[in-house]
Amino acid sequence: PSREAVDAYQDLREQLDRLAGRINGDHADLDWVPIRYLARSYPRAALSGLYRLARVGLVTPLYDGMNLVAKEFVAAQDPEDPGALVLSEFAGAAEQLDGAVLVNPHDIMATADAIHAAIVMSVEDRRARWEALNAAVREKDIAWWRNEFLAALDAIRSDR
Repeated sequence: PSREAVDAYQDLREQLDRLAGRINGDHADLDWVPIRYLARSYPRAALSGLYRLARVGLVTPLYDGMNLVAKEFVAAQDPEDPGALVLSEFAGAAEQLDGAVLVNPHDIMATADAIHAAIVMSVEDRRARWEALNAAVREKDIAWWRNEFLAALDAIRSDR
């Protein structure tokens, strides 16, 4: 929703609306739909609850400096039964979150395979991956980022 004024995002939204509607129309039952497609903003508390309930977090930007959604998903998980994170290798967070199932989102079949792997992943594997992810999220927090960024700026000044 924060990018609704961007033409490319409007086109993507229309494509997603049609595709989700078609998939749900073809495969839904009276008491179940394969895609729960929600395209609006939610308060942080509600969003955290949705992250916690999700069995799989799918974060697949084609280019991204840092993706906080991936880190929010990890932070919200239940340590006893965490969801699995499928993350684009092009997300800035990918270099820190190597416990995720990394994908190239341009490779549709590999992405589908990664989603399937995340869905059927054992709770033991999800727990082990989450522990590594959670450690990275807690270690490389906003204070870490600030210090790294300021150190890089200082290095540039020193080189002059």
